[in-house]
Amino acid sequence: MDDLTFSARRASAAALARSAEPADLETRFRSLVQSPLRAGILRYLSASPNDSYGVESLMQTFGRLKLDVENCVRELVDFGVASLVPGNPPRYTAARPEQGAAAELLDHFLERRAAISTEDQSPSVQRFREMIGRDEKMLIVFEWIRTAAKSDISVLILGPTGSGKEVVARMIHELSNRAQAKFQAVNTAALPDTLFESEIFGYEKGAFTGAHDRKPGRLELANEGTLFLDEIGDMSLIAQAKLLRVLEERRFERLGGNKSIAVDFRLISATNRPLDQFVRDGRFREDLYYRVNAFAIRLPSLRERQVDIPVLAQRFLARYCAAQGMPLDSKSFSREALDALISYHWPGNIRELESTVSRAALSAPGRAIRASDIEFLHASAGITTPTGDRLPSLAEAERAHIVRVLEAVQWNKKEAARVLDISRGTLYRKIVEYQLEPGPRAPGRRGRAADA
Repeated sequence: MDDLTFSARRASAAALARSAEPADLETRFRSLVQSPLRAGILRYLSASPNDSYGVESLMQTFGRLKLDVENCVRELVDFGVASLVPGNPPRYTAARPEQGAAAELLDHFLERRAAISTEDQSPSVQRFREMIGRDEKMLIVFEWIRTAAKSDISVLILGPTGSGKEVVARMIHELSNRAQAKFQAVNTAALPDTLFESEIFGYEKGAFTGAHDRKPGRLELANEGTLFLDEIGDMSLIAQAKLLRVLEERRFERLGGNKSIAVDFRLISATNRPLDQFVRDGRFREDLYYRVNAFAIRLPSLRERQVDIPVLAQRFLARYCAAQGMPLDSKSFSREALDALISYHWPGNIRELESTVSRAALSAPGRAIRASDIEFLHASAGITTPTGDRLPSLAEAERAHIVRVLEAVQWNKKEAARVLDISRGTLYRKIVEYQLEPGPRAPGRRGRAADA
């Protein structure tokens, strides 16, 4: 819609508002602010009447798609409580209606305390909003999350390491009608078969040596709440069979017990593995696959939304400054530093970007963060430039990074898992998968215990 058409439409709407009966005007206004999104945008604009905001900024603030935001601000402009600031792109600001009755309705609305929405109360939603940039891919994911939260359907979250799968799982829980109950997160890759049953189902006193008291399992603790199984693609076939039985019967027995316990829980799973391929290879049960994959949500990698990298980097930098008690603008990226961040392939995704920004801000001696202040964890990637050389695959980059960390900590697996921000079980699996072995140590050099 061009500016001339939009101005004419607004003038017509304003004339209609002036001629409307008070009762009809009140009905129209109540209908206008009945929408949580329109009401939220109206309060947001009115809180800073001297400022103007673009659609992109409002999309990031409210986590809504472009079309939804555009429709809402146009309806606010039509009523006369917001105005269009011409430009490219156009911006919107608060406005006071010309009609006295409409202005009174606006004043009464703004005087009332805003109802705090479920999304505004959710810590995970606030964390997820920090992961939203200019690319609409994450806003689409947000819509999927809202849809999934409305029912108890089993959800499978797909996405690479560091893309925020547990944040999404917690969002679904906190936006659902199970939010008041517990959220139980289990990293299944860290559970060998010998521990799976006791961790998930719990155990009775005397069930095995060392079982001095009864211990409820994660299933029991998740009753009326949500059970989140991370890295479900790494579960053994034995563990898969036990999980399938619980999903079908909604009952289980503690280890060493004979009492059947009913349980009501919502299952959310996550994996960075190709489960469909695992099913074809016989590594994942087909019947369990259809149970956990009733509703799939795929998280994009950071490289799939490259336009968001500088936005997120600036956001993480401001958060770092705030955490250190510094002014938000006390640190900034040079153009070369931003180019380095954009050219890197980010195998660790948002988690890696956040830690990289924090290290760069800490190491930069002055206000400006230079490209030389940025240290990428994956040495094989570094700052990539458009050359004819083949870029490393994700598996190659991951292997190189794991080797680098293991050597840096002298193959102390506990310390390596902490640095890599993964479980020791996942690290052991990666060591086997990539056939890694310690290299020869220098004579007389004493290393720490490999499994400390």
